[in-house]
Amino acid sequence: MGLNEDGSAYCFSCAERIPSYYKAVSGGSDNYKPPIKSVPPVTELKTYRNNTVLNSDGDFNALTDRKISLETAKKYGVKSSLNTKGEVVSHSYPYYNINEVSGYKVRNTQDKLFNWSGSSQDTGLFGQQLFRDGGKYITITEGECDAMSAYEMLGSKWPVVSLKNGAAGAVKDIKQAIAFIEKFENIIISFDNDAPGRDAAVKVARLISPGKAKIISFPEDIKDANDMLKLNRQKDYVNLWWDAKTYTPSGVLNVADLYDEYVNREKKKSVPYPWAGLNKKLLGMRQGELVTLTGGTGLGKSSVTREIEHWLINTTEDKVGVLALEEDYLRTVDGIMSIEADQKLYIDEIREAYCPIKRDKIYHKLFRNGRVWVHAHFGATDVDEIFSKLRFMIVGCDCKWIVVDHLHMLLSGSSEGDERRVLDNMMHRLRCIVEETGVGMILVSHLRRVDGNQGHENGITVGLSHLRGSQSIAQLSDCVLALERNQQSDDDEEANTTHVRVLKSRYTGDVGMATHLLFNRDTGRLKEIDIEEDELGEVI
Repeated sequence: MGLNEDGSAYCFSCAERIPSYYKAVSGGSDNYKPPIKSVPPVTELKTYRNNTVLNSDGDFNALTDRKISLETAKKYGVKSSLNTKGEVVSHSYPYYNINEVSGYKVRNTQDKLFNWSGSSQDTGLFGQQLFRDGGKYITITEGECDAMSAYEMLGSKWPVVSLKNGAAGAVKDIKQAIAFIEKFENIIISFDNDAPGRDAAVKVARLISPGKAKIISFPEDIKDANDMLKLNRQKDYVNLWWDAKTYTPSGVLNVADLYDEYVNREKKKSVPYPWAGLNKKLLGMRQGELVTLTGGTGLGKSSVTREIEHWLINTTEDKVGVLALEEDYLRTVDGIMSIEADQKLYIDEIREAYCPIKRDKIYHKLFRNGRVWVHAHFGATDVDEIFSKLRFMIVGCDCKWIVVDHLHMLLSGSSEGDERRVLDNMMHRLRCIVEETGVGMILVSHLRRVDGNQGHENGITVGLSHLRGSQSIAQLSDCVLALERNQQSDDDEEANTTHVRVLKSRYTGDVGMATHLLFNRDTGRLKEIDIEEDELGEVI
């Protein structure tokens, strides 16, 4: 806390100016005066016309309250006042304008309040006047005692300076002294081990020429350099100083530092698809990936997703979440049960005729363990509400796999008119959720209409450019699967065979025709079949 002559104050911890300090600490009384012993000593200094301070109260002493030696105190010009018991009650830190003392920052050791005597205007960093010629190393600390402590622990060999105004004023102080700082080849930042200190260290490192700034990381039980001196951990500080890592912007890493992570990386567990052809191309599906499934209207996207949902429930122990935005949750449950039963239980007549004992057995097998979560609302809702439910499924319900059917249904819940911009925003949010949570996401997307006489219902080959509305769908997906089927064919088998084409695979890079799925009209199931293909993998 810095206390000014007019009674105002500035808190360096929270960066807040307090108009009336005494009124604040007294609970609102303008007439409150603190006990004499708690008033920080204000030293009246003799000044001349050039406002140069000639001296300060106190003498050169070892700063025993901080375990700082007399030699170091003299080096930095720090005087102190003692009480009758010989205890240090105040420090006076000199600040220089070029080579002349311009002011003293006076610190009361009892309540940690600060005063300024003289002027702080246009002064440099604490200790800056001692090391003007530059050199190989300089260390910057958050406070004066930390600077003297670091200097002493480093064998009084390397220059050490400190900020004038703590972490709150770090950027301003360094900007004013940047020409001086840049004279040094290596700039070690040794700020306090708390949130303001760590944040200020990064902000200061950004001001310094790339490759010069290094940030010291303290152990959890240490707050600052003076802590280490008081605990006789000089050798530990020196080791931390030499081990300080060169600052790089977030996301930019030096590979030399990554060996342990490279060798001991977490292995991505692949879960096979229900069909061998897809596994051959993609080597399964993985958490942390966004898979987009696309195809024309009525070409079997829902059938494929239900097969995958059922497969995940049956072959993993993971929790599975389903956001089917175009159907009631009962239809979602019926669809998953239909796969298990090999019957179209989503048709009322078939479900009602189905054996209740078998029905209950299937239901409890799939759902009784509480691993399946579904979206219980039909139709479009507010986009933010949908994303809130999606995040709850992943974080709150611990779902490791999520199926979203379908992307374009979210558009109807948006108030924006530009479809492309909305889709870009949706895909960005979905990608961020996948990256943040590591969930495996299967996203259903529609295709745009194509020019020409044939549409997707006639089985034309699908390309990434056919994705409806935004290229971000392809760009932000790890994998894109397209369904192709000529549902207008006179050949019954051809009309009911869906060809699955891989348009993008970031993991394997293997694209092209993957497999062929024949729809059984009686059971509603998809069965993988072999179909003659040419050398390029296209259906003959």
